[in-house]
Amino acid sequence: MLRGTFVHLPGVGPRTERRFWASGIEDWDRALSSQPPCGISPRRWDELRDLIEESHRRLERRHYRYFAERLAQGYHWRAWPEFNDAAAYLDIETTGAGPGAQVTLVGVYDGVRVHQFVAGENLEDLPQFLEGFALIVTFNGAAFDLPFLRRRFQKIKLDQLHFDVRFGLQRLGIHGGLKAIEAQLGLVRDADIAGLNGEDAVRLWWEYRAGNDSSLALLLRYNAADVINLEYLADYAYRRLWREGQERAENLRRR
Repeated sequence: MLRGTFVHLPGVGPRTERRFWASGIEDWDRALSSQPPCGISPRRWDELRDLIEESHRRLERRHYRYFAERLAQGYHWRAWPEFNDAAAYLDIETTGAGPGAQVTLVGVYDGVRVHQFVAGENLEDLPQFLEGFALIVTFNGAAFDLPFLRRRFQKIKLDQLHFDVRFGLQRLGIHGGLKAIEAQLGLVRDADIAGLNGEDAVRLWWEYRAGNDSSLALLLRYNAADVINLEYLADYAYRRLWREGQERAENLRRR
């Protein structure tokens, strides 16, 4: 889908992009071999094609920051196929949701294994660890996880592409919290963590701080399920959104 994206180009919005698709300009390669679509002057088309060639070069070199900077956040999901091999599925736990709440645990699934960063142990290693990823995947991370991390780590970059699955699913008419959506899509958690929620995560943290190591073990399992399931949800959301885009383009061509 990234190669069929034009909204990262200056002056090209969703309406113009749809006009490109409707005229048969479905992707960058087609644009480079096509005459200007209706409403675009030859000079402007030459400028856009230069930028499309630059996009090709940047993608070949996997310059994810180029696209992260030029795409509005709501379009970052389109880069999923190109960068999901360098994705960090991220979820944080905190002592609450208020302004004084602290980050207690950060889980990151890299598609193979879960890495967890615990306050008072290895949490300070997180910023450097995240620099190895091109794409961050979260559920409601734009409103919760990433702002918390920026407050906790003054110098953290977080300049990657960011696929917030919550908003992708909302576009598909799938609403609710993470656990409710997992249930809707048939994801089942192990019995010992199936009923846990954010309030339980706060409780487990304070139980651990009071000396109960088994509470930390349960919290780690709960967090690990969050980040592992994000991979499935991201793939599901992308595939549905991609099909929706294809159908929209086909409908435009038929008009």
